[in-house]
Amino acid sequence: MAEQQFNVDEAREIIESGIAQAQEILSDPEKINDLLKQLEQKVKELPSSMGEALGNIPLMAQMVKGYVTQEYTDVSPKVVASLVSAFVYVVAKKDVVPDTVPVLGLVDDVAVVALAMKINEAELDAFKQWQDAHLVDGTTPTEA
Repeated sequence: MAEQQFNVDEAREIIESGIAQAQEILSDPEKINDLLKQLEQKVKELPSSMGEALGNIPLMAQMVKGYVTQEYTDVSPKVVASLVSAFVYVVAKKDVVPDTVPVLGLVDDVAVVALAMKINEAELDAFKQWQDAHLVDGTTPTEA
């Protein structure tokens, strides 16, 4: 249990330390699009066993994209910045545990994304409801 707490604390520190960089990326549509493309490619490369742990990344990316395009603005900029901070960490070449280390190399990425999902769960649920409502009424929600 102490090991899990360490991972959560470390993940929280990683997200918080990346907020300023995330805000800078959010201010540049080209940078955010590039980050989301890198994230999509990284997710495609992950082992299928990681799919469940990182399954909400597409939803998170869609919310960020909706925020950037101003299609979905019912979310705090701080929430979006925390998601982008987690994304930056996942695509970064410099991890706490390098991704080249079998299995363990992805643990830090999963921990950071899982924490970002957990602390923003209510906002992600609200976005999902908004997205579902737009699908029902025939409009097209943001796609990542």
